Amino acid sequence: MTPLQAFLIVLVAVAASWAFVRLRRLAAIGAAYKAKVVSSVVFGSGRTVDPSRLDEVSADSYWLMRPFRCDIDHEERAVTASLWGFSPRTALFRDHAGTPFSSSHTWPTAPARPPLDRTVAAAFLEPSRRRRRRTRAILIVQDGRIVAEHYAAGFDETTRLPGWSMTKSVLGALLGVLVGEGRLALTDRALMPDWQEPDPRAAITVEDMLRMRSGLTFTEDYADLTSDVIEMLFNQADAAGYAASRALASPPGTVWSYASGTTNILAAVARRIVGDEAYPGWPRRALFSRLGMASALMEPDASGTFVASSFMLATARDWARFGQLHLQDGVWEGQRILPEGWVRFGTTPTPQSPDGIYGAHWWLGLKPELGGGTPAAARLPADAFFAVGHEGQVLTVIPSRRLVVVRLGLSIYIDAWNHASFLAALLDALPN
Repeated sequence: MTPLQAFLIVLVAVAASWAFVRLRRLAAIGAAYKAKVVSSVVFGSGRTVDPSRLDEVSADSYWLMRPFRCDIDHEERAVTASLWGFSPRTALFRDHAGTPFSSSHTWPTAPARPPLDRTVAAAFLEPSRRRRRRTRAILIVQDGRIVAEHYAAGFDETTRLPGWSMTKSVLGALLGVLVGEGRLALTDRALMPDWQEPDPRAAITVEDMLRMRSGLTFTEDYADLTSDVIEMLFNQADAAGYAASRALASPPGTVWSYASGTTNILAAVARRIVGDEAYPGWPRRALFSRLGMASALMEPDASGTFVASSFMLATARDWARFGQLHLQDGVWEGQRILPEGWVRFGTTPTPQSPDGIYGAHWWLGLKPELGGGTPAAARLPADAFFAVGHEGQVLTVIPSRRLVVVRLGLSIYIDAWNHASFLAALLDALPN
């Protein structure tokens, strides 16, 4: 064997080994994603589905999920997915909400408004067959009354739907409750056990985390299956621990960088404050029960810490209740839930964010894929703020119009749903 032949054999062996390791990782990520999504749909939303036909893991670019087989164990409330038996991953559904749920809190309704109803109905149309919107729920509340509510076939006012990153705003409110109780302060630092002096991460404050300026290294790229956010959500048992292990990329408080890891670190901070025993029921006691959000369900990771960056289910009406709380400056039925000034804090622009687009776990403007920067976006009231999630989930609060708007869907292509255009048409159809 010549030296060249030996070199080529070694090169092929190294390449094959690298390809195998990468394939195994991608198979594990894909299996974990499918298991988690199917688990939430079947056990969280209560939908009876065939996983092989479920849009969440088969439509559009998600066709890549089709080869992954799912086994559903209804007794154990578990879903196991694998790529032809390779790299199996199991998602266990843990329901700290208690099911079945019912709510005694009803919404008053307003008389039908045909122009508004036409605008809402149009949101369920599919102008493009290749980039489908898949709107599943639209709920509009003005002056505390439902003025429009519509659902796609197979969904209704009792269907829990995921908020994805809208969950971040919920975690922000829960932290606000802790601040109001005097158990947490925005200036608190040295937030994690490994973040103690002389570690430079000891300088990161709660406010830095809420404003997405922690300085931690974290790649928030869902198209890159090796990114930090994918690794954290679908390949780590302890999401907060993984995010907290990242090194600093910039001094704390100096650079804005949207990162789901920061929210999960804050969820772990809250867990240490509340205590392990009380923590599973904490969101319900602190917030959900007080608002009548009977359906709301925040899901934990394998370590028991809530994945507050991404994993929460609720009905459209309960998402609207959360928005209404903020419209009312944190007061619900005469009782102050959030400390005075908390909503103002959350909707005050973070100076380091581009054009002040971000507050403290609330968006103050729409991203380009949702129509931000367009003439329609320019028409929106300046006081509008948003909770925004993956696949086109948007909760909009517009205080000057006494308005809360919930849009939930499965818009897999990021630009399939133009929220700015929808809101502009909606505002035209509503009285001032």
